[in-house]
Amino acid sequence: MPARAAAGIAACLLASGCSLVGEPSDDGSAGAGGSDTVVLVTHDSWALPKKLVAAFEQQSGLRLEVEAAGDAGTLTNKLVLTADDPTGDVAFGVDNTFASRALDAGVFDEAGVEPAPGADAYALADGADRLVPVDFANVCVNIDTTWFADHDQAPPRTFEDLVDPAYRDLFVAPGAATSSTGMAFLLATVARFGDAWPDYWSQLMANGATLTDGWSDAYYVDFTQGGGHGKRPVVLSYDSSPAFTLDHGASTTRALLDTCFQQVEYAGVLAGAANPEGARAFLEFLESPEVQAALPESMYVFPVRDGVELPAVWAKFARKPSDPATLDPADIAAHRDEWLTTWTDVTTR
Repeated sequence: MPARAAAGIAACLLASGCSLVGEPSDDGSAGAGGSDTVVLVTHDSWALPKKLVAAFEQQSGLRLEVEAAGDAGTLTNKLVLTADDPTGDVAFGVDNTFASRALDAGVFDEAGVEPAPGADAYALADGADRLVPVDFANVCVNIDTTWFADHDQAPPRTFEDLVDPAYRDLFVAPGAATSSTGMAFLLATVARFGDAWPDYWSQLMANGATLTDGWSDAYYVDFTQGGGHGKRPVVLSYDSSPAFTLDHGASTTRALLDTCFQQVEYAGVLAGAANPEGARAFLEFLESPEVQAALPESMYVFPVRDGVELPAVWAKFARKPSDPATLDPADIAAHRDEWLTTWTDVTTR
């Protein structure tokens, strides 16, 4: 995935006095306890331009230390398990499919920062005071269009197509128990099939679908367009992914927009953090125009901030669904464990 910053970021970094966050205190530190380090606990897909992170460190007087914790599902599990003794100050990457679990476990303190203009549209009904929306994308099945053209085969279009024997052994997806992307797909099937979703999953597995621990393994290792010599031309990814698989000005992949579920990522101050003020400075950084502009090309996602100009290639290839599947967060919270238990039973038979 490219990790280029938008032109406006570079201009900001070169400009004299450009500030992305609040100024450091007189002693050069931003932490409540005088700490000059803020520890970010996040998922393995975390990526921002190095110059942008350096600008944050220079302007805030903080040194950012990143602790990656696997996929977003694994991240949430780790945050819950360490809620009484957090391993960092701030977390990024808990999404709307896992947020209620972290909130119920008391993982997050009050955020205490103003969300970016437009971010309120993605705020949680419960927990908006603790989790700040940072980005969003739609989890969708993606296909390698060149593979299907080379094999003279019509590509799948719908959920139902994925269980057609014509597409046996072609689909790879991250698992719902360990991946927020996988969980979003499980929720999409619940929204699509209602109480019949376990039957759909039984058919999907019988048709040769394979599961991985996280999105990175599914996309970069098993997918034919992931760069790792994979053998499966159908993968669970995002509506933005086709903007990153370009060959001579055309995308080699396409998102199936009838299979999508909206995913929103949040950040929050960890309860019991050693440096809560540093954590809040980092939240302000994530909401800043510079970071929001960098998100599309660094992390595949759309910014929540209003007025951010997207890269031109996104307008052409990162097509968003008009009506992505959704579920009430209260339903997710009430049934997540039940659904995951059933999903595990079905996929491990």
